[in-house]
Amino acid sequence: MDKQQLISFFGHHFNHQIPFNKLLGMQVEKVEAEEVLITFNNKPELIGNTIHNILHGGVTSAVLDSAGGLVAMINAIERLEDLHLAQVQKQLKNLGTIDLRVDYLRPGRGEAFTVSAKVIRHGRKVAVTRMVMTNELGVEIAMGTGTYLVG
Repeated sequence: MDKQQLISFFGHHFNHQIPFNKLLGMQVEKVEAEEVLITFNNKPELIGNTIHNILHGGVTSAVLDSAGGLVAMINAIERLEDLHLAQVQKQLKNLGTIDLRVDYLRPGRGEAFTVSAKVIRHGRKVAVTRMVMTNELGVEIAMGTGTYLVG
């Protein structure tokens, strides 16, 4: 399996095999080492403020974290020299969030949301990412910075 096939596999896995991602309705639209784009639609189960129909802050945080973790993982794969399954599993088995900061810029109003994630710094053990969530009008709803264990 080459790197692009492996990256595509993880994008497909993210969309179809992770129950939490399916519950929230997250879909990977772009999965590359430079940037990950995740979209999801608003639905009644995701509302935190029913009076104003505003997305729950926990949903915002979860999607930002998922996007940051995915781009950190894709970057880790890009850095691998040995793409045998055992090596990839060894590299990614401890992948996890170390720290997540979320800045809620505006109430989560909208029908559809997009989260973009990029790597700020990637070392042998830790990656730092920046994520931005916008609604369908391009209004920035939240930003996040995530630190992930990648090695």
